[in-house]
Amino acid sequence: MQRSEKTLRICEKGHKFYKSSDCNSCPTCEAERKPMEGFLSRFSAPARRALESKGITTVEELAKYTEKEVMALHGIGKTSLPKFHAALEEAGLSFKKES
Repeated sequence: MQRSEKTLRICEKGHKFYKSSDCNSCPTCEAERKPMEGFLSRFSAPARRALESKGITTVEELAKYTEKEVMALHGIGKTSLPKFHAALEEAGLSFKKES
């Protein structure tokens, strides 16, 4: 597999960073945005962005989706699944059942 060359990028806040992918997210801005506590603090930046893009910011909102729907989101990987289940279980919830 051939790796793409990293290119210099500058975010809106002026942070400089290098990326080899099409993703323009700034690592510094993502670190500043990461919640210190709560449901979303458990997840990586790509997983948080994926959840936020669907309006999922609480465990209660997560329970409105099936596991399959959440796992299909770009940015959600299999390492997030145990964290989803733990958060849901702690709240006495579960993923929505498949129809």
